[in-house]
Amino acid sequence: MSAWLKDETTRPAAAGASHRAVDILALLRDQPRHQAAQVTAAGAAWLARASACPRSTLSQWQARPDSPGVLPCGTVFDVVNVPVLFGRRMLEQLWSQGPGSGPVATHRGRMLLFAAPGTAQRLPSLLGWEEWGTSGPGRPGAHRAAVPPLLCHGTGDAVTVPPPAGRSEGTGPRWVVAPDTRDPWLPGPDVLLWACVRVARSQPSPASGYSIFPPADPGANVYDVTRRR
Repeated sequence: MSAWLKDETTRPAAAGASHRAVDILALLRDQPRHQAAQVTAAGAAWLARASACPRSTLSQWQARPDSPGVLPCGTVFDVVNVPVLFGRRMLEQLWSQGPGSGPVATHRGRMLLFAAPGTAQRLPSLLGWEEWGTSGPGRPGAHRAAVPPLLCHGTGDAVTVPPPAGRSEGTGPRWVVAPDTRDPWLPGPDVLLWACVRVARSQPSPASGYSIFPPADPGANVYDVTRRR
C-alpha cells in the first residue's frame, strides 16, 4: 500500500529540452509504469479532456511540462477537497477496506480526491441526510463534528492540478495517485460517503475527552470511605 502514498515524482532529462519544447506525451511514455505518483501519457490525455480545448492544453503542457494547470470540473471529473490528514485516513479506508481510489493530489495542505461527475452535488446532501452520526440516545450528529467541512468542486468550478511531468516547486500541487489510463475509475458519492463515515467513526468524539476513569453512574451509591469506625 505504500506505493500510492508516494509524493515524490521524477522526470528524466530530455535531450535538448533546454532549447526546444518537450514532447510531453513522448516524455510520459518513457516513464516507469510502477510509479503511482507519475502521470502517464494516457493519464495526461484523460486530464486534457476536461478542458474545452484538449489540444491547446496538451500544447501548454508541452511548452511548460513542470507547471501546474487549471482544469474545469463537472464533465470528466468532480473533485472533493478535504484536509490532508483526513484525506489520508480516507485513502487508508478506501485502499484497505474499499474499492480503492481514483486520482488524488495534494495542494496547500489539502487533498484533492478526483470523483465521478455529479459527486460534488450529491455528497454534501448525503452527508446531511444520513443519520449515521449517533453515539447514543438523544445525541444525533455526535460524530459529525469529526468530519471536517468538505469543499466539493463540480460544474462551474475549476481546480489546480499538478504538472503532468515533474514536481511542483515549494508547496505546489503534487500527485499522490496520478492518472494512468484514458478512462480511470472514479469513486462516486456513495463510496466517498462510506469512507468519510469510516474515518469519523474511528476517531474519538471531541466531547468524550480522554479520561482514564470510567464514566460516573448517576444512580450509584457513594460512600465516604474515610470515615471508618
